[in-house]
Amino acid sequence: MTSWTNDLSEKEIRFLRSLKAPWKIQDFLDSLPMNFRDTCYSPRMVLRNRKAHCMEGAMLAAVALRFAGYPPLVMDLKSVPHDDDHVVAVFRHDRHWGAISKTNHGVLRYREPIYKTIRELAMSYFHEYFLNDGSKTLRSYSNPVDLSRFDKRGWMTDEEDVEYVPEYVDDVRHYPMLSKMQISRLRKADIIERKMGAITEWSR
Repeated sequence: MTSWTNDLSEKEIRFLRSLKAPWKIQDFLDSLPMNFRDTCYSPRMVLRNRKAHCMEGAMLAAVALRFAGYPPLVMDLKSVPHDDDHVVAVFRHDRHWGAISKTNHGVLRYREPIYKTIRELAMSYFHEYFLNDGSKTLRSYSNPVDLSRFDKRGWMTDEEDVEYVPEYVDDVRHYPMLSKMQISRLRKADIIERKMGAITEWSR
């Protein structure tokens, strides 16, 4: 293997190499309970603790994608200040973008690689991104961030929280998805959509 794998154990490498396709990576993330703690586990610590929230899941997926021959990319989806942002691992297959996502809800999940641009991929999450009152809150997205920039800091194997990764992802340039006029005209998600959005997979 190449130098970026040097800090990973043989067991970790074998497991990550076994996740040979984006959908297999997604299936593994789906099997992990949701992490409700305010942590930022490295991929090693996610594998050790067997739980993850969206940022932790995106980082683990990025490492697994790296073993599958893709660059370790993540994209930030930024919401309004009183809602949570969401981070997904993204990959490109046959010139189309897809995403791997760790979430506790029945929405904001895996995306097949069918989107021609990153903007198209980001926009696919828009109508699912709403509060309990139906207010649609997704506002901007980042270009893919290559996490290999953090290799020298040990982001894949650090046993302490790697807060510097989400801090960087949050600070990169984001691109607006709507104009002020469009925001003013947004219709709230309807009752059925809200009921669907309220479905959760894991209990606190």
